[in-house]
Amino acid sequence: MDSVGIGELPDAHAYGDEGSNTLGNIARQVPLKIPTLASCGLSRVVDLPDVPIAEPPRGAYGRMAQRSAGKDSVTGHWELMGIVIERPFPTFPEGFPADLIRAFEQRIGRPTLGNVVASGTVVIDQLGPEHMRTGAPIVYTSADSVFQIAAHEDIVPVAQLHQFCEIAYELTVEGMGLGRVIARPFVGQPGNFTRTMNRHDYAMPPRGETLLDRLTAAGVPVTAIGKINDLFAGRGISESHPTKSDDDGMAKVEAQMQQQDRGLIFANLVDFDTVYGHRNDVAGYAANLERFDARLAAVLPRLRPDDILIVTADHGNDPSTPSTDHSREYVPLLVVGARVPPGIELGTRSTFADLAQTLADGFAVPPVAHGTSFLPQL
Repeated sequence: MDSVGIGELPDAHAYGDEGSNTLGNIARQVPLKIPTLASCGLSRVVDLPDVPIAEPPRGAYGRMAQRSAGKDSVTGHWELMGIVIERPFPTFPEGFPADLIRAFEQRIGRPTLGNVVASGTVVIDQLGPEHMRTGAPIVYTSADSVFQIAAHEDIVPVAQLHQFCEIAYELTVEGMGLGRVIARPFVGQPGNFTRTMNRHDYAMPPRGETLLDRLTAAGVPVTAIGKINDLFAGRGISESHPTKSDDDGMAKVEAQMQQQDRGLIFANLVDFDTVYGHRNDVAGYAANLERFDARLAAVLPRLRPDDILIVTADHGNDPSTPSTDHSREYVPLLVVGARVPPGIELGTRSTFADLAQTLADGFAVPPVAHGTSFLPQL
């Protein structure tokens, strides 16, 4: 569940995230109906008014702290798969250096607009009309280490936008150590712009061996759903299935459960973050949690006797705070399966990498560099 954090980490103040609690703060504003997540132990790891506390939960439950420096999606996902980053990716809270923008403009053969820190939907609304008049792509960033390029699909075709992103990748990811470049195509008319599903992330390849690398090297299939493939630059992925929405993501999870006999299905449900968290949409975020809960209820009975399903997150994005950026938070750890005894408390794990180490243990592949397996507790 991309960005579904459950409370500020001890170092949240260093990131300006004091008071952030994505799930808890939403629940204090909107009465949540999430019985499936509650039955898995979610309300035991975060205070959720009006959400019952399972007695006992149907599986194991706990929370994980992020050890890596940073709070972006790449950092969070890499740590979930066993890589801990000691120094964060560079960020540009004042916009990108003028010489970088000049070099980029020279390479693409046209000027750019923006070079600001902004919400993607806001910057498109503000600069979209001028972009349509001039053909100049919109460049912006956020609190994450990311170079984002927005362009109207009728003005800059998606294939050309991807070429622009590949140039930006050379300049920023390869040249400066930036975490990601993102293509942000949109359609519509001034006052009614809409981002399309043709988003594409160009991420730095992982700095070391991940669990995904370990699995594929051992011949264990790894199926990526959503933006997982992009976040790992395609490494350690056997096959990938892009998604149009979180509902589509859950449909693809269910389809793969029917088709795939063994291995790992790794899904990212990005709407929590991009559609609701970054837009400070508390009600929309709450409704998406309830939709996911209903889909999860349909998935659990389909688990086979030797399957394990794990629900977690990669960072927070509290829509109730003034910030529209990610927040430095604990993430939930819910583990369900026929062979997982009910009510097992996993406590507070010191790193997301405990998940990778546990999966390495379960799949009997070589261990990753960080983390402690909790498989023995299961």
